[in-house]
Amino acid sequence: MRDVYFVLSPNVLLLDLAGPADALRLAGLRGADFRLHYVGASEAVDTSLGLPLGGLAPLPDQLPEGAVVVAPGSTPSIEAYARPEARRIVAWLAERRRQPGVRWAGVCSGSLLLAEAGVFDGRACTSHHTLLERLRALAPAARVQENRVFVADGPCYSSAGITAGIDLALHLIADLADPAIARAVAREMVVYFRRSPQDPELSPWLAWRNHLHPALHRAQDLICADPVRDWPLDELAAKVHVSARHLSRLFRDQAGVSAHDYHRALRLALAQQWRSAGLGKEKAALSAGFSSARQMSRAAAAHD
Repeated sequence: MRDVYFVLSPNVLLLDLAGPADALRLAGLRGADFRLHYVGASEAVDTSLGLPLGGLAPLPDQLPEGAVVVAPGSTPSIEAYARPEARRIVAWLAERRRQPGVRWAGVCSGSLLLAEAGVFDGRACTSHHTLLERLRALAPAARVQENRVFVADGPCYSSAGITAGIDLALHLIADLADPAIARAVAREMVVYFRRSPQDPELSPWLAWRNHLHPALHRAQDLICADPVRDWPLDELAAKVHVSARHLSRLFRDQAGVSAHDYHRALRLALAQQWRSAGLGKEKAALSAGFSSARQMSRAAAAHD
């Protein structure tokens, strides 16, 4: 079980909290071992919508191994973070920032709290575009990134404004649980895995899923579940109850990639995983479904 602590400051932005928290909750319903905690420097906090939240647990004296600490943003943050409760949160973060095995995540202006506590020192980070200069001032030892939906650097994560917290939560689910669970949560929430030239490149297990077509998702799920086997287009189409010609068109128009290229990317990713686990090139290629290391090299060249 992985404990996730949402640290709530005064005037917390409800969507900064509810978006990531609900993504993690849905992941838990699909088998991810997340246990959510809501903590703060006071028993209750005001929120951006005027709806108070009560029943918060106190800031824990100790964080368990593997814990994730999430700091949702507040608004207006310059006022909220001057309040005594926020000052106690910064001190609490600073005391624990070097604890091994803990991951830290800032959503929107929540990154400012982590920055002030020194969590991002030596790391890349980001925040809402209107807050980047404040982030630089609070964390001169950090590498502040612009035009990013979210940034992941070692145990530190940060996202741009508000709804980007959901993108960050999906990334955490994929990292800490299973990319398939992250895909399922995204579909349940009817959100995309965002991509732009400034985003970190998505894993092939997550890429090309920015569509809402159920038959194509089923086809992609089948390939993801067993990328080692061959998937003739006719057989794949029959399993999702469309024609091969229509499925080929769906891959091209909805996902922006051919079925063949999609399958090849997954096999290459699987081979890389086997290589990272210590297998030689030939064994990694065979374990990923390629006929030889030479075929895998040709596939990698074509993929590039």
